[in-house]
Amino acid sequence: MDEKMIAETIAKNRDFMKSNFGHVEYVSDQQKLLPQPPLVKAARSEERIPLTMEFGEVVKEHDYVALLRDRVSNRFYAEDPMTMDQLAFLLWSTQGVRAIRGKNYAALRPVPSAGARHVFETYLLVSRVEGLKEGVYHYLPMEHALEPISLEGDMAEKAIHCACDQKWAGKAAVTFVYTAVAYRGEWRYSINAHRVMLIDAGHVVQNLYLSAQAIGCGTCAIAAFRQEDTDKLLQVDGKEEFAVYMAPVGVRDESKNEQNTKKLYANV
Repeated sequence: MDEKMIAETIAKNRDFMKSNFGHVEYVSDQQKLLPQPPLVKAARSEERIPLTMEFGEVVKEHDYVALLRDRVSNRFYAEDPMTMDQLAFLLWSTQGVRAIRGKNYAALRPVPSAGARHVFETYLLVSRVEGLKEGVYHYLPMEHALEPISLEGDMAEKAIHCACDQKWAGKAAVTFVYTAVAYRGEWRYSINAHRVMLIDAGHVVQNLYLSAQAIGCGTCAIAAFRQEDTDKLLQVDGKEEFAVYMAPVGVRDESKNEQNTKKLYANV
C-alpha cells in the first residue's frame, strides 16, 4: 500500500469513528416494522454444560476502588488451570442475562449496549479449565450454560495462530472470542449500527478485565487476529456473524507479569 492510499484509508477510518446520527437520514428495519432478530443465537446441539450462579467463593476482591487501581493488562499466566466456577463468573459478568423486557424485545445484561441490542456471542478456546475438555465452546446466556462446538486438541497453538502468532496468547487457560451477529444492531440502527457495535465491544471487555481481576485472574484483549481463520475455528460464516475481539484469560502470575512489563518498557 503506497503513502497516498494509506492517507486515504486513514481519513476514511477517521470518518467511520465520527457520529452520523442527525446527519444521515435512513429508515431502519425496526421502523419498517420488520421482524426483530432473536436476542441470542440458537444452540447448535442438545448437549449442555450447566454453569453455577453461586459466586460467593469465587470473588476475592470486593473493593471496587482496588479493582480500578490494580487492573493491568496481563500477558503472563500461571500454569494452574482455571476452575469452572471462575469461568462461570466471567461469562455471566460479561454476557449473562439478568432479565427480559417486553415480549422478548430486549435482554438486560451486566454490560450496557446501544438500544439494548447486545449483538455479541461468546466463544471459548479452552486449554486448561477444570472439568472441561480442550476445545471450542459457545456460551448460551439465556440458559447460563455452555455447548461444545468442537473438542479438538492443540487449543494453545490455535489461539497463537489466530492471534497473529502472539506466543503469550497460548499460555492462557482460556481465550474468549466475541463475535458480532451484525443484524441485531442493523435492525435498529441500519447504517449507523457498526460504530456503536464496536463501542459496545469495549464495554464487554472492560467488564472482563475487572471481573478477572476480582477472581485472581488476568487478561489482555487482542484486536490483531486472523479474521478468516478465527471465524473458521468458531464455525461461523464470516458474513452474518464474525469475530470482532479476542481476550486470553488465565490465573495471574503477579511477579512474572510485573517483571516482563518492566522489560517491555525499559527502553521506551
